Amino acid sequence: MPIANPRAARSYPETLRAILNMKSGDESRAWLSNWALINAEPTPLWDLPHAAAQLGIARLAVKDESLRSPLGSFKALGAPIALMRLIVRLWPTHDIDPKALIEGRNRELVSNLTVISATDGNHGKALAAAAQSIGCHCVIVLHANVSAEREQAIAAYGARIVRIAGNYDESVEHAAQLAKTNGWHVVSDTSYEGYEAIPRDVMQGYGTIAAEIIEQSCAAASEPAFTHVFLQGGVGGLAAGVASYLWEHYGANRPRFIVVEPRQADCLYQSALAGRAAKATGSVDSVMAGLACGEASPLAWQILQACVDDFMLIEDDDAVAAMRTLAAVAVASTGAGTDAGTDADTDVPIVSGESGAAGLAGLAKLMRDPALARAVGLGAQSRVLLISTEGATAPGVYAELVGVPAETVAARRNEWTARLNAQRAMQLAHQ
Repeated sequence: MPIANPRAARSYPETLRAILNMKSGDESRAWLSNWALINAEPTPLWDLPHAAAQLGIARLAVKDESLRSPLGSFKALGAPIALMRLIVRLWPTHDIDPKALIEGRNRELVSNLTVISATDGNHGKALAAAAQSIGCHCVIVLHANVSAEREQAIAAYGARIVRIAGNYDESVEHAAQLAKTNGWHVVSDTSYEGYEAIPRDVMQGYGTIAAEIIEQSCAAASEPAFTHVFLQGGVGGLAAGVASYLWEHYGANRPRFIVVEPRQADCLYQSALAGRAAKATGSVDSVMAGLACGEASPLAWQILQACVDDFMLIEDDDAVAAMRTLAAVAVASTGAGTDAGTDADTDVPIVSGESGAAGLAGLAKLMRDPALARAVGLGAQSRVLLISTEGATAPGVYAELVGVPAETVAARRNEWTARLNAQRAMQLAHQ
């Protein structure tokens, strides 16, 4: 059952603009454009008309962050910008050029710098890759539930890996202790008392997603193209970074924001109930690894408590079903995956990982129950935006859950786009 947030406001207050704002978000976007691991083009904003019709809404669009970077997720926008801004603050008299920094031309300056973070996978990989590009050292703390596959992906970017037996929140504490003992710098996407500047910078990087959505949606400057935006939970960084940008841009006309979390990692849901940043009540262990967080980021919560209209929970099975739907995989009675076709009159296949598909899982759950749909204002005229935050960042897990390898889905996506482009070219030639 979704819960409505009575604290949600329409106008973006100055107090929050001091934390996250479009100007800093646009500057972060410009800095990130110099990184070789960020693709030059915006990530696709796919329209899924057939899925929209099946769900009973007017429009469904998916911002596909799997194509943001070879790193495979939206985290490529957060950790690198936070690391860059940290270095600029550490050497204030050096007038560091962001382009030169991310291109590795300050290696001698930063050669003795070590950064550390806890991660469920994607943030750590992005931080390791950024550290490798810049030329500093990186240590990543992994908890017991992070797969060996994700560990190997992080280590491939030169990070030193530290394993602990506990959960995500314990890994955050362990990283903080190692940093204190060794004089290292924590680059985390979750805030805690006395630690807010870097999580703020991480969230500011995510504004790039919102800026691209505004540019791609072809709506009037003051009117959003979407009535509803579904955002993944976790510690709250993505939701705060995207929602704050859209909120500041559209003001009172902003879309309705709905945050989706795993039932067993419900820290934002519990925060909404408590009226303050709170801890999850479940086991936290979820197939949605990127959302398996036990405690809300207090800094992110300052944004979310003021703008998220509804909070809801989903099951792991909901996320897996959504992954398969986005991949355009038909499920036979045996549970094996089969190709649903690549014709341009079907929706584009999308490689969406376990956490990436959470938004669709939440939307589908609400639309299956008319009373729940009405409670959040969903109906036949609704125009819904989802963000697929990651691709197959754990390819083995993806193939097991979806029934086909990510490469197969990506090949079908490429065939789909090529066919659609050919059809459009033919139409133009006959005009």
